[in-house]
Amino acid sequence: MPKRSWQRRGKAAMDLIEFFSNHVFRMVFFGTTVIGIVSGALGAFAYLRKQSLISDVIGHAALPGALLAFLMAVVVFGINGRNMLLLIVGAVVTGTLAALFANAVAARTKIAIDTAMAISLTTFFGLGMLLLRMIANNPYPGKGGIQDYLFGNAASITRADLTTSVAVGALALTLMIVFWKEFTLRTFDPVLSTMLGFRARVIDTLMFSTIVIAIVIGVKAVGFVLMVAFVVTPPAAARQWTNTLPGMVALSAVFGGIGSGLGAYLSISLGNVPTGPVIVLVLFSIFLMSLLASPKRSIVVTALRRVRARKALRRELMAEGRNP
Repeated sequence: MPKRSWQRRGKAAMDLIEFFSNHVFRMVFFGTTVIGIVSGALGAFAYLRKQSLISDVIGHAALPGALLAFLMAVVVFGINGRNMLLLIVGAVVTGTLAALFANAVAARTKIAIDTAMAISLTTFFGLGMLLLRMIANNPYPGKGGIQDYLFGNAASITRADLTTSVAVGALALTLMIVFWKEFTLRTFDPVLSTMLGFRARVIDTLMFSTIVIAIVIGVKAVGFVLMVAFVVTPPAAARQWTNTLPGMVALSAVFGGIGSGLGAYLSISLGNVPTGPVIVLVLFSIFLMSLLASPKRSIVVTALRRVRARKALRRELMAEGRNP
């Protein structure tokens, strides 16, 4: 029995060694981990502003921006349209515009924010699908696999893509740190932020731009459709464990990185399984564990508190001579 146990451990160790010795597997693992860390950290602000669905708006609205950047590169400049940095720039522009449009409509009209986000999402995504069909029906060079941006293809991540993701993600995290005070004040007390002289439009543009970057760097690996889970699920899980903003941002980044890396490893180890959906399921498992096991906010702890409160109330009523 001990011998078999050691054999199983040796096989698991060999699997890890083989995994990280493969260049493609390494690119998938580190690429998705970077995506999880950046999107998890920046998604905390969207979660706390009660605009988690804004990530869905940004993810769908980024599609036409990436496709317009592709068309401009190929048709106007005659260069490679699949350059990741170029696609990120295009996606950041339209994603930020969509987020600002939804918030502007909600602020200046009687339309609720959820309705405004739905209108923004469908409009920009409709434009993206139109551009996608136009590209598919015309002989543009380098258009092969352009539809992967909808659902992602982690195996296509190159060293250059990873370098770009790290650099752009680091830029987004740097902006978050530099403007930490402004982001925090705008998130928790927008009225006070305005009274102190902070321009709401400027802060919102910076904040949504960083969230757009967090979403867009995951396009090639996960796709626009599933990136919403990377921005929403880690903060929701982290919120169960901490009451402070720095702790929530840090823990959300950790959950995003661990969930993405573990999901990438499992998708490759299990065989012909898409990486994005597996990562989403792993992130959901972390969220579910947080709901059940966090020491202060879990479902179990809340139920125990209610039971104790009922027992305490019953004892008080019996001590007063009342029938509970």
